[in-house]
Amino acid sequence: MSLSELISEYWQDYLLAYLMTLQFTVFAFTGAFIIGTLITVLRVSPIRPLRSFATFYVQVFRNITGAGLLILLVYALPYLNLVLSYYLCVLVAVTLIPSAFMSEHLVSGINTIDKGQVEAARSLGLTFMQIIWKIIIPQALRATILPMTNLLIATMLTTALGSQVPLDLRELTGLVAHINTYSVGGIKAFAISAAFYCITAIFIGFAGNKLDKKLRIAK
Repeated sequence: MSLSELISEYWQDYLLAYLMTLQFTVFAFTGAFIIGTLITVLRVSPIRPLRSFATFYVQVFRNITGAGLLILLVYALPYLNLVLSYYLCVLVAVTLIPSAFMSEHLVSGINTIDKGQVEAARSLGLTFMQIIWKIIIPQALRATILPMTNLLIATMLTTALGSQVPLDLRELTGLVAHINTYSVGGIKAFAISAAFYCITAIFIGFAGNKLDKKLRIAK
């Protein structure tokens, strides 16, 4: 099958697969951001059991493979009488792994903050949570825009895990597997999907650089 025939026959499928990939990316990164931020708060908490739990969480999901986590969600959870849809299994896997790296980036950002700011906040009578949400987290986010940009791109690429399960609407990598199963797309089918990934990654990188420069100037 030539490239023109491939595009002519599957362009709508590619568009839908691309939209599915973007949907996975947005939902997963949003979830990772929320979970990663909460885990980071626990990691700097004065309560030792909470710090231990958060550290354990990060170590587990930072070191587990995406395929391994997806297998556990799809095949192990039913033994616990918890059955999730394939879509939800992929979404959970693509969310939990980046959330651990999100926490690592935030902790690195926190380490760049002058301790004198925290001491000044305590002298003004601010509570731990007020210091975290009003002083620590905003500055940590500003200091980690570029790592977060890379994490967003990595999250988008991790959505390829969807190709390992039968989804009603395939993402880009899953569509390539479908095309090469029922047609002869060959390397050209991969090239089209790769173009979608690359263009999106370039756009994300450009936006991240612009945002980073803007916030650094505002410091």
